[in-house]
Amino acid sequence: MNTRLSPAGSMLRDWRSQRRHSQLDLATRANVSAKHLSYVETGRAKPSPEMILHLCRHLDVPLRDCNTILLAAGYAPHYHDTPLDQTDANDLRRVVDLVISEHSFPTVVVDAQWNLIAANPAAAIFTEHVAVELLEPPTNVIRLSLHADGLAPHVVNFTDYATHIINRLRRTIDHHPDAMLQSLLDEFGHLAAPHATQHPGVLLPLELRTPRGVIRMFSTITTFGAPHDVTLAELAVETFYPADDHSRTLLAT
Repeated sequence: MNTRLSPAGSMLRDWRSQRRHSQLDLATRANVSAKHLSYVETGRAKPSPEMILHLCRHLDVPLRDCNTILLAAGYAPHYHDTPLDQTDANDLRRVVDLVISEHSFPTVVVDAQWNLIAANPAAAIFTEHVAVELLEPPTNVIRLSLHADGLAPHVVNFTDYATHIINRLRRTIDHHPDAMLQSLLDEFGHLAAPHATQHPGVLLPLELRTPRGVIRMFSTITTFGAPHDVTLAELAVETFYPADDHSRTLLAT
């Protein structure tokens, strides 16, 4: 295929391959003709912006990449892309500030590459005893968690927790390849245990050694529903809850 003739079609084909769908699979899912889909991918037919967005939704293409495909087809981006440091990002900042202010337990907001965007005061528990250079912007939460000068020496169950983070990183890359995330995997992938151990509980806790004692926490990750802004779509909110009553007491002190 001559991708110069159909850059948008080539991108759609690549995402289809990434999602492990045949042309027939995607055509059936999206309720379009398999012949037309083939023509779109090879450049024999130019898709409308509506068709591009339709296919992207069925392929679960991130909003930023949807805009890229639209641009490649000669159309304007469909989704806003508002950097949080711009003066017109007040609505976005208010949303982020509202979310973290609602949590009394440690809460962080990260972008698609796990760079720290915001944190509530309780999240200082993760930065009290780490090297200052790891906190220089952009602070990467994965690097902060796994680096020998970061949280690593303070995590009691480091091997299990590092394996959990690395496996999560691998799943993210499988879903959406990213050079920055791949570099993190190359840097820290060796920390994952070759064979995961079976944790006896329902959730694998983070066991963090602090001056107050060992605090055991589990986390939840929240994303924003129905986003129409690229930046908002890429944000994730991770909140750490005490895994037992003793840890709840320590977090409150």
